Amino acid sequence: MADLVGDVELAASPVVANSTMNRDRTLTGVNSYARELGFDPAGRLRERPGAWLDLCSGEGRALLAAAGSVAEGTALTGVDLVGPLGPVPAVPGLRLLTASVAAWQPERPYDLVTCVHGLPYLGDKLGLLARWAGALTEDGLLAATFDPASVRRPDGRSAARPVLAALRAAGFGYDPRRRLLTLHGGRRLPAAFPGFRYLGADPAAGPNWTGQPAVASYYA
Repeated sequence: MADLVGDVELAASPVVANSTMNRDRTLTGVNSYARELGFDPAGRLRERPGAWLDLCSGEGRALLAAAGSVAEGTALTGVDLVGPLGPVPAVPGLRLLTASVAAWQPERPYDLVTCVHGLPYLGDKLGLLARWAGALTEDGLLAATFDPASVRRPDGRSAARPVLAALRAAGFGYDPRRRLLTLHGGRRLPAAFPGFRYLGADPAAGPNWTGQPAVASYYA
């Protein structure tokens, strides 16, 4: 088994504590949430006020861009380990929080929860997905970039097949082309998926499908 670390050590590793990771992605265009997710997140929040939680939000550019087009009264919350590196404009309804996504607890139900290219750098991916599922409103949507090859067995072999089976059984959909997990409608899920016990993370796992260094998560 690889040398595994816990959340505190993982957050301090060079792979995760990277101020340039995912910083410039905005709402629409070439390097955007709309391109990665296959839909414009702000479009889901134009008809009526709601709440969007963006995890691993970087500079919060997507939320800032959405602020001018969503329905009045919409709450926009970003959470990122490093947080914005410069001043943030005062925008009604917008909060950009600097915190560990692994430790931070959702504060309310959200109509939209996104995590674009954030899960590759987090430890207990299954546990976090379960937490985020519980933060959705009844008709809310969770959309998160996810590489099943990053979940491994104790001997280092891929656990992609049983992990995807467990996620689908819990109600998630998976688009292998986009490497995108989606969940429609909030639900309570066990903190640990049945049959999976989190062992720790390997920040030295090497590059993922993007060519960037990423974190492998080990489960028994």
